[in-house]
Amino acid sequence: MSDQVAAFTAKGIAPLACKTDRIDARVLATLSQRDLVPAIWLPDPPVRADRERARFRLHLVRQRTRLKHRIHSMLIAHGVPRPVSDLFGVRGRRLLAAGLLPAPWRDHVTIALALIDGLTTHIAALERELRRRGLQHPDVPLLLTAPGLGWVLSFTIAAEIGDIARFPAPQHLVSYTGLCPRVFQSGDRDRRGALSKSGPRYLRWALMEAAPHAGRHPVYRDRYQRTKRRLGRQRGPKIAQIDVARRLTTAIWYMLTRRQPFAPAGAPRALTA
Repeated sequence: MSDQVAAFTAKGIAPLACKTDRIDARVLATLSQRDLVPAIWLPDPPVRADRERARFRLHLVRQRTRLKHRIHSMLIAHGVPRPVSDLFGVRGRRLLAAGLLPAPWRDHVTIALALIDGLTTHIAALERELRRRGLQHPDVPLLLTAPGLGWVLSFTIAAEIGDIARFPAPQHLVSYTGLCPRVFQSGDRDRRGALSKSGPRYLRWALMEAAPHAGRHPVYRDRYQRTKRRLGRQRGPKIAQIDVARRLTTAIWYMLTRRQPFAPAGAPRALTA
């Protein structure tokens, strides 16, 4: 039975005049008995733990990035030149230790650098843990064969997807990522809006991170460049990135469903990144 028919049937069964806990319980029991309550998938504890590891690593990376941006903004505000390409490398650290900023900004830079070093240590430990667990994960070795996917992104995508069997078609997985546009239909009118962004944002982030690297792969390169040229310099790169992310999601569905490495249609053998 379709969802729309089930919704109409559920409204016919549920009483409209009164509403109490006992009546709600009876209605839910009746709907469940007639298979009118849509089933949902809940991740088991191991999947939730893998998601937490990947998400916490991303949280620490973002905190480290904020601290680096804060140091850059303090140098810009005081007109301190930055003649090095990497402000947090060896030469950059010497520049920051020279005491070119007045107090209290100089002390704030020292504290921020200590926090950055601590976060870097924890991030490296988490990445080693993700790599170790990725070797034991059934989906991560397959995802590593796709273009643009490394250890961190592959582990994140595998954890966020969970059981691939709950998606009967690749379109369902693409819709789950939130990378498809909103659709507004009324009669003969059909209008497409912005991205729905209805799925987990960590899965959407991982796919968008992988898309520019996948766009340089021979499978997606021509379409990626053609989309950028067609839509112009302002909108082209972003739309092309989303388009490659959708196609990469479709490829991931086939890879995990068929338990095969990345191999585009017509390729005589598997293509690796």
